[in-house]
Amino acid sequence: MDGWVGAWTGGRRAVHVGNVADFNEQFFLEPSSRGRFSVGRLITGRFPAGGSATEPSATGPSAAERRADRLRRSHHYAGLAVGYSPDPAALVLPAEVDRAWIDWLARELDWGQVELFDGVAPGGTVAEALAARPALAERLATGPGPVLFWGRTPDRGEGPELAAVRRYEAKDAAHGLFTALAPDHPGVRVPRQEPADGHRAAARRLAARAARGRTTVIKSPHGVGGYGTVVIAPEELSAAGGARALLRRLVREDALPPGGPLLLEEYVDAGPAGTGRLRDLTFDAVIGADGRVHPVGVGEMAVDGTRYQGVTVGPGVVPPGAAATAERFGLAVGERLAEAGHRGWYDVDFVTDRERRLAPTEANLRLTGPAIAFVLRHRLDEVRGPGHLVRTLDAMPLGARLSQEALHGHLDRLRPACARLGATLLPLIVTAGHEPEPAVGLALAARSVEALDAAQALLGAAHHALGRMFEALR
Repeated sequence: MDGWVGAWTGGRRAVHVGNVADFNEQFFLEPSSRGRFSVGRLITGRFPAGGSATEPSATGPSAAERRADRLRRSHHYAGLAVGYSPDPAALVLPAEVDRAWIDWLARELDWGQVELFDGVAPGGTVAEALAARPALAERLATGPGPVLFWGRTPDRGEGPELAAVRRYEAKDAAHGLFTALAPDHPGVRVPRQEPADGHRAAARRLAARAARGRTTVIKSPHGVGGYGTVVIAPEELSAAGGARALLRRLVREDALPPGGPLLLEEYVDAGPAGTGRLRDLTFDAVIGADGRVHPVGVGEMAVDGTRYQGVTVGPGVVPPGAAATAERFGLAVGERLAEAGHRGWYDVDFVTDRERRLAPTEANLRLTGPAIAFVLRHRLDEVRGPGHLVRTLDAMPLGARLSQEALHGHLDRLRPACARLGATLLPLIVTAGHEPEPAVGLALAARSVEALDAAQALLGAAHHALGRMFEALR
């Protein structure tokens, strides 16, 4: 089998392991660890912790509380493991998931029987859980199909693949790679970036940039889902009482890590919002075992501030010129990543400037939210015919806290309404409905952007109405 599916699975049914927390954990160290930095709550979505980030306690959470918080958030996002490949044979999920969700997806996506191993890591990482269950670990590893992970982690062995992940997941290293490649790619411009050894140095440079009227993007070298990246306009420094005061507040709010280096990057202005505005793009590809790079596609991401919300992929979503530029540059990045030892999925994210040039902002050497949309689109085209568009909505707010059973009933009632609009509803992240600020992750598939927009509006209104329904019962 040729193409990215062949490079990714060999065309075989795969075991999907939801090790999002494990991947994030390898970049986390408490501030006291010498020579390293904390990436704080390395989250991969917007699922809230249960307290207000803008009202931290006087002492702050303990290290154990911080770890428990980020594990829970990551375990919610690991629900995306249902979409690692077009046809899963087994799912390993850290949180408990009702079987009804898997049966829903199996019906819509024409899967065969899928084994479910859920609730395996309620209080730790998946690697820790599998180490305590060697029989399960051996069974998964010795099956006939490939075992797919969210990303490469130390428990799978050191080596060039892990070294490549640790190197280029860092935003400064990725920026260096982008800078080296950009001269050969018309239509690509790399934002200027400068490092700061610590928060004091970052505050001085931030103040100097603000004095020149420049908006700045502050980045932690590592971070996911928007964590560790903040856009700061000059007027925000005055309102906060200066650059140092603003950075201290961002640390208290857990928007930035409490110590270590930071990166100051040029803010790329896309111009005023409006119809047809193209802002956030992603290019995805797979590097096969032989080092060959196989393109998957280009999608348009939805980003709220700096937080990733979802993506739309499919024919016509991204204009051909922008898609071709993103693919050419993304393939060049992939060739360098392959030389460094990376194998498997990766993506390159871009923002656009006023001239519609593409500015690469980061590389992800792992699966991501957009990867799931590309996989779902491939499967739907395979079983229902070509031409699908897929939109993922990773964290749609719910108006009330719901158990999985109640959430299933709520979505099941909406499924026929989505179908009448020409959209197929697919549940992806279903374990965060009982968080203090409940949310659900969904995918929509349709043949037109208009159908996706209509179904998304329907879902948003129905989710919001849950709150009014429960208020009426008080």
